[in-house]
Amino acid sequence: MTFVLTLHFLLVLTFTARILLRDDLSPPGRLAWFIVLNVLPYFGTAVYFLFGEIDIGKRAVKRHDEIFDEIRANASHLMGDKTQVDTLIDPIYRPGFRYAGSINGFHTVAGNSAELMADGDATRARLVADIDAATDHVHVLYYIWLNDQTGGDVAQALIRAAQRGVTCRAMADGLGSRALIKSGLWRRMQESGVELAVALSFRNLLRTIVLSRFDLRNHRKITVIDGCITYCGSRNSADPEFLPKAKYAPWVDIMLRFEGPVVAQNQLLFASDWMQATGESLDQFKLIAEREVEPITGGFPAQVMGVGPTERRGATPQLFANLIASAQSELIISTPYFVPDATLLESLCAAAHRGVAVTLIYPKVNDSWIVSAASRSYYHQLLDAGCVIHEFKGGLLHAKTLTMDGCVSLIGSSNLDLRSFDLNYENNILLQDPATTLAIFERQQSYIASSDKVELSTVLAWPYYRRIWNNVIATIGPVL
Repeated sequence: MTFVLTLHFLLVLTFTARILLRDDLSPPGRLAWFIVLNVLPYFGTAVYFLFGEIDIGKRAVKRHDEIFDEIRANASHLMGDKTQVDTLIDPIYRPGFRYAGSINGFHTVAGNSAELMADGDATRARLVADIDAATDHVHVLYYIWLNDQTGGDVAQALIRAAQRGVTCRAMADGLGSRALIKSGLWRRMQESGVELAVALSFRNLLRTIVLSRFDLRNHRKITVIDGCITYCGSRNSADPEFLPKAKYAPWVDIMLRFEGPVVAQNQLLFASDWMQATGESLDQFKLIAEREVEPITGGFPAQVMGVGPTERRGATPQLFANLIASAQSELIISTPYFVPDATLLESLCAAAHRGVAVTLIYPKVNDSWIVSAASRSYYHQLLDAGCVIHEFKGGLLHAKTLTMDGCVSLIGSSNLDLRSFDLNYENNILLQDPATTLAIFERQQSYIASSDKVELSTVLAWPYYRRIWNNVIATIGPVL
């Protein structure tokens, strides 16, 4: 008994000291770990060892820095000029665009266009048609790539392109696309000449567990065709029926097809991931000369933003806080996973308090019971501040969108949860354009039309055990 108590004391003391030494951990994060370590010391120490520290490894960080040094040295003409934000963006919204540019060095570029895809079938058909029309290269990266109709059609289009001499590079996340990576379709792609890479591979799982974390994932969805077309949004290479979690289907996504100089920025973001996974250099990518970047007449300003565990901590919530602080009259956000940090939560409440019409759209039924409970723990505070919350009931709303004041939009792969903030590699495009923002706004309105509005009276009437459960899950959210 004495040995057990001594071991308990030493484990708690050792890991408590480690937690207190971490300057990167928020006070709520420390509190969550203290609770787990004291209540479940053996389980808690094992969990902390596996998941407690957001560290992808010194070699990965060093390689990331080398890659972006190389990109800046050889492709700065494609990354935009930070001084252009003063001429391209309305003064009210410049802080958000400036902040986005500080993350990767991708700054606002003019002359872009975007087309909102109607649905999953339209996205698949248009994407395959674009790949079939490619003459030089196709680059794709997906977190989840399934061997269903969508995933299979994209793979077959890449095979056809490679067979006619187009350079095709395809990358998939080692966890999200693990079934495809082990499949015959993946091998056929390779045999046909498609260059393949696995992002954050599990080839050496033990080394990953000891030196990093196996739940650090590449959640990006990037497609670039001939350097002149890119797709950005929430859709993976998978059908809306999403067979691994079919009971939540359909998965409702959003995707935009972009043309213009912003395509080159997405190309460079893809290149950074490819170089990280393969060890190749930027020399192996065909870069566009500055004179070849043709802005579209009448096009809008936009920029790419990529975040991940090798970028600075807190970049995503700080970006959203900057954007939310710029909102003048209306802000609408849709996200499937809402577990905000204090920065984001207070920004939303502050915007509502100063008179901005803040609308939040979440799925009514979530595929993560943890996120579902944690999200609802914030309903009272948000509703009390004046935010409006809608729960979408037409499937799992997976679209990650932000529209603001009818002229600014953010779209991409980032969720508003701690995993997206700290653990995942994400990609987004930030733009200023009334027409594109209107198209996304109208799609958001269609989500609202298929939603139930959450009333404050309903939340206040929840049974005490439900409120306790939601708050417990939110309290230990940093551990989960």
